[in-house]
Amino acid sequence: MKILFYLLAFTGGIFLAIQAGFNSQLGSLLKNPVIAVISASMASAVFGLFYMFSIGKGSIQLSNFHQVPWYLWFIGGLFSMIGISLYFYTIPKLGISKMIAWGLCGQLLFSLLAGKFGWLNLPVEPLTTRRLLGAFAMVVGIVLINSK
Repeated sequence: MKILFYLLAFTGGIFLAIQAGFNSQLGSLLKNPVIAVISASMASAVFGLFYMFSIGKGSIQLSNFHQVPWYLWFIGGLFSMIGISLYFYTIPKLGISKMIAWGLCGQLLFSLLAGKFGWLNLPVEPLTTRRLLGAFAMVVGIVLINSK
């Protein structure tokens, strides 16, 4: 079962790279990455609603909405808008492989820290020698990807 989750995560990464490529084109043509983020977010909402109402029926429980702190409805969107705008802005300047590599490096290093300290109400995951060596290997790989 774990292999299925690994394949889903891998596929999600492919889909994120594809959407970043398309949406950076949109941002370049519009000369504004924020408008591309707004467009992508609106399209995501439409597709999400379509999925929820056609396939995911029965999964909406309004009683759960009251348990959510108010800021959780917005803060993820703020970070998403900033992060995705940076992706859309930097892809035409760096190329998609370099941007994705550096973006993954940022995600990896932040996730190691967030896991170590349990930030964002996430489970604590200790920093082991193996994890640090893996992160170091990835950073070295990113340097190699970006070197001529």
